[in-house]
Amino acid sequence: MDKKNALRAGAVAAGTTLMMLLMSSPALARTRDDGDDPGPGLSVMETLGLYVVAPIGLFVVIAGLVMVLDKSKKQA
Repeated sequence: MDKKNALRAGAVAAGTTLMMLLMSSPALARTRDDGDDPGPGLSVMETLGLYVVAPIGLFVVIAGLVMVLDKSKKQA
């Protein structure tokens, strides 16, 4: 890909992203819907546990199972 095509692709991507940001309507998070009943908020520790620790833990468990249950021949 030559320099001219790379510049053109970057300009199109940047323009498309900018137009999507400008044309999108604001999130309607402040207006409540009928039947909307949010629960209590999460604390900082609960949020970190749910979105950081749990995925890392799942990754470690799955990777460990794959390594332990790998039946391929070991090359020494």
